Amino acid sequence: MVPNSLPALFLLLLLLACPESRASQNCLSKQQLLSAIRQLQQLLKGQETRFAEGIRHMKSRLAALQSSVSRVAPDAPPVSCPALNAPPDGKKFGSKYLVDHEVHFTCNPGFRLVGPSSVVCLPNGTWTGEQPRCRDVDECMGPQHMCPQGTTCINTGGGFQCVSPECPEGSGNVSYVKTSPFQCERNPCPMDSRPCRHLPKTISFHYLSLPSNLKPPITLFRMATASAPGRPGPNSLRFGIVGGNSRGHFVMQRSDRQTGELILVQTLAGPQTLEVDVDMSEYLDRSFQANHVSKVTIFVSPYDF
Repeated sequence: MVPNSLPALFLLLLLLACPESRASQNCLSKQQLLSAIRQLQQLLKGQETRFAEGIRHMKSRLAALQSSVSRVAPDAPPVSCPALNAPPDGKKFGSKYLVDHEVHFTCNPGFRLVGPSSVVCLPNGTWTGEQPRCRDVDECMGPQHMCPQGTTCINTGGGFQCVSPECPEGSGNVSYVKTSPFQCERNPCPMDSRPCRHLPKTISFHYLSLPSNLKPPITLFRMATASAPGRPGPNSLRFGIVGGNSRGHFVMQRSDRQTGELILVQTLAGPQTLEVDVDMSEYLDRSFQANHVSKVTIFVSPYDF
């Protein structure tokens, strides 16, 4: 059909060039014209068939391609690194954990960062460094004097306190002398002064730093007696809480024959400062010998660490 298409088209052109109103020997006869029309019809029919076959072939190829793509495994999810949390007593900046994303860390005032300040997610799903932590800055160990002269620096969680323990003022024939920065001793009592002997023989000062919301019960402080060489020691001890502003947060109980323990029995939320006075009385053959007081000051940090 294709080779005959050109003559058929040529005959069609001759037909168009010879209208019915003009008779000429160069124009086609009726039979020639009908033959040319039939050739054109066959040509168009052949072209239509081949076009339809091409469309069907293309549809078949597309269907096969679609089936092949559907059988392929789904796209792998994007690579991500493990989630990171803000360090205790610090902050985290960045919430995307995909490849090439960064996460940054800082610490609250009074703490210093231990570890990298930022990490990047690598293509293998790991971070460029370990997650850092925040460590309390011990201001009392620095070269700069944080407290006024005559006071002592006590490091606390996220800060510090300046303390200056003082011995009780003398009254009558009772007086105390400071034997160390954190202990006072009563001067010897007159032989006939029974009230003097019932006052604390020693007063010691202790400072503790606790995190906020610490889960009880926890032993915070121990108090014990020791006999002087060559002298008989007490054969009985009594322990108790005799002062302070603890409001039932602590109890004092014996852990063995010569030791008492101060135990936290209620959760403490910071920041706050508590004081508890612990007494240890010594007895020899049921006779009172002396008592000792430990004044414990507890600084509760505002941080849970």
